[in-house]
Amino acid sequence: MSVEKLIFEKSSAGRRAATFPVLDVPAIDFLPKESRRASALGLPEVSEQDLVRHYTRLSQRNIGIDTQFYPLGSCTMKYNPKVNEDMAARDGFRNIHPYQPDSTVQGALEVLYDMEHWLAEVSGMDAITLQPTAGAQGELTALLVAKAYHDSKGRKPRKVLVPDSSHGTNPASASYCGYIVETVKSLPDGTVDLEDLKPRITEDVACLMMTNPNTVGIFEKDIPTIATWLHAVDAQLYYDGANLNAICGVARPGDMGCDMMHFNVHKTFSTPHGGGGPGSGPIGVKKHLLPFMPVPRVTRQDGHYALDYSQPQSIGRIRTFYGNFGIIVRGLVYLKSFGGDGMAEIGKQAVLNANYLLALLKDTFHSPYGDRCMHEFVLSLTDFKKKNDVSALDVAKRLADYGYHAPTVYFPLIVPEAIMIEPVETESKETLDAFAETLKKIMLEDPAVLHAAPVNTPVGRLDEVGAARNPIVRWQP
Repeated sequence: MSVEKLIFEKSSAGRRAATFPVLDVPAIDFLPKESRRASALGLPEVSEQDLVRHYTRLSQRNIGIDTQFYPLGSCTMKYNPKVNEDMAARDGFRNIHPYQPDSTVQGALEVLYDMEHWLAEVSGMDAITLQPTAGAQGELTALLVAKAYHDSKGRKPRKVLVPDSSHGTNPASASYCGYIVETVKSLPDGTVDLEDLKPRITEDVACLMMTNPNTVGIFEKDIPTIATWLHAVDAQLYYDGANLNAICGVARPGDMGCDMMHFNVHKTFSTPHGGGGPGSGPIGVKKHLLPFMPVPRVTRQDGHYALDYSQPQSIGRIRTFYGNFGIIVRGLVYLKSFGGDGMAEIGKQAVLNANYLLALLKDTFHSPYGDRCMHEFVLSLTDFKKKNDVSALDVAKRLADYGYHAPTVYFPLIVPEAIMIEPVETESKETLDAFAETLKKIMLEDPAVLHAAPVNTPVGRLDEVGAARNPIVRWQP
């Protein structure tokens, strides 16, 4: 692959991507002299053509959902329908400002109001706020709501229980909120160990955070029992919505006994995500937690929509404005495009694709949790590492040479040499067949080839530890 020079290296003095007419009005210096730049910015000087070609070539070197299969476990990297983009780009959504008077943005407020009600229906929750802009921020918001609930009853529980297979954001959010985190063990089948859990549920527990299906792709069938135990001591059951894609339209967390949850609109409802954003992490709660939800709340009265700040027990505002509006528009378009029956088919197809791919791979790789899963599954390369010194990281790096984004590796931490795969419902049988054949082919290759991978990409294997400890994030002349 050819080397692409830095845009600064392509710079030539005097070249311009755009030229402006001579100023035909008196020049006025608004800034005081001490605030003005003494030297030039040092920006590259290139033509528009060179600029466009440079960034187009760079974009073609990326692995993205529009170009390659992206089986990133627990992240639901599904195809993004372009109608979502078209709707979010409409002038009435794109060219408004959140500080406009409510009367001038009735359409936008209606979108927010409708999205809340769609999410409530999908989840079995009684109220939704769209304010959080990431799953982790949704977790934190829900825990703050639970804390306010306990405070209102004069209770000061100190602990949050978290399964050992949970997403790392669960204990991080709980700790950030001031709670002591206690880990709950998993059984060999991947589900929560009830014998380890039950004695931990005391008056000192504020909440249990669970994902269902859990992070190894197994459905937690005992969740109604767990909910009963928690509610007996007035502890709350939190549902991590990262894996909602598997059950959306089929089963509802609110019906399982969950008190609160977050959604990943940027996963479950097909909006672009990755690289830190854009995200949307709304939360839903049951009625007893409604008074503590963030403000403002979207209200409708006599056909008029408004933002209501008069919630005296609210935890307040979680972020500026009211959620990541562009992502909310995209998510609502997706929901309305499919409807309730369509969402159920999406969940079923996601589960079918995962089980099909697992069936293709289970004889080549060790499957620690059997030959059935929900929307994702975990494989282990422990045996290959012992025999051939081939690690999960080696396989992940080699997949890039074949044009695939790597699945999640080394998570969950309870599985050594883990590879977590989520094929999602939008991939065809042909894509899944080709991916499985590539993985099988990789496992037959010389270990030295895998240790050197990737070799066909613009950048070879990086020193990841060095990059993390000494990041170089800008060009220096």
